[in-house]
Amino acid sequence: MTPTAPYLPAASPALSQADQDALTDLYVRGTPANTLRAYERDLLYVTAWKSARFGSALDWPESEATALVFILDHARNLDDAPETDVARETAEALIAQRLRKSLACPAPSTLDRRIASWLAFHRMKNLPSPFDAPQVKQARAKARLAAARPPTPKSQHPITRDVLEQLLATCRGSRRDCRDRAILMLGWASGGRRRSEITGLMREDVSLKAFGKERLIWISPLETKTTSKGETPRLVLKGRAAQALVYWIEVGEIRDGALFRPISKADRVLKRRLSPDAIAQIVKHRLKLAGLPDDFASPHGLRSGFLTQAALDGAPIQAAMRLSLHRSMAQAQKYYDDVDIAENPAADLLG
Repeated sequence: MTPTAPYLPAASPALSQADQDALTDLYVRGTPANTLRAYERDLLYVTAWKSARFGSALDWPESEATALVFILDHARNLDDAPETDVARETAEALIAQRLRKSLACPAPSTLDRRIASWLAFHRMKNLPSPFDAPQVKQARAKARLAAARPPTPKSQHPITRDVLEQLLATCRGSRRDCRDRAILMLGWASGGRRRSEITGLMREDVSLKAFGKERLIWISPLETKTTSKGETPRLVLKGRAAQALVYWIEVGEIRDGALFRPISKADRVLKRRLSPDAIAQIVKHRLKLAGLPDDFASPHGLRSGFLTQAALDGAPIQAAMRLSLHRSMAQAQKYYDDVDIAENPAADLLG
């Protein structure tokens, strides 16, 4: 099944079938689930691109010429290209397959990710990568600079405490309200969790043993974007956020399985887990009910809002990062920098 699972190592004559199976299992267990999904999406894209561009399947190893053409095709805006331009025709074929959104030049980060996946496929198969060739590496660097654009925030506004309170005020007495209140409070107060981290939580990841006496809940997420299985530290939830989660578990009768689930129009809790996209819809719905534009913030606003509020309240950045699980001090520091410069007395010199 190598063509649809590039992270699986190629068969080696030096290994017995049992050893080959063990190596395959090691790759699957040692690669985060989100990474596996990203690999498969990228493989689908590059496979469709080569088929549309050259009318052939991927080669292992791929040629340097193909790698170079891939970079060139994704390093310019094809809206201005002639309709007979082969790169434009290829892009239109990918749009028809819903693998590409437009003829615009893809973001450098998107191109980098696809190339990184393609390079990883070669490495996993113990093959030389065409992207390591000097000319290809140089073209990739030039493409990154040529397409450079100002970074856009993942959320238009951070959901700081005052905004969060407005959203929570829209959650009243139904099971849906109870669930949404728990999602918003857990997502914010546990360090600003990502959508996939919230929906990935299982009932067994939540310990209520310390809630009765200490009013604490311990959460053990399986993995996050920056941590893999077995490496993610426990997170703590306390106060109103802990109470909201306990209430949801009781009202939703969540004894096992997914922690957060869809709710029917009849206010009945379903068994399957919520999708990450559902978190975006919940945030959008609560913003609208609170009288805010539904594009005021995205789910990432819970994460940026937590760090912004921590900075506003004077919490040490190391303490905030202990909950947000940022690996990079620079990434977390930008939220503190925004607050610091706003509070800088030199900004008030004109009065």
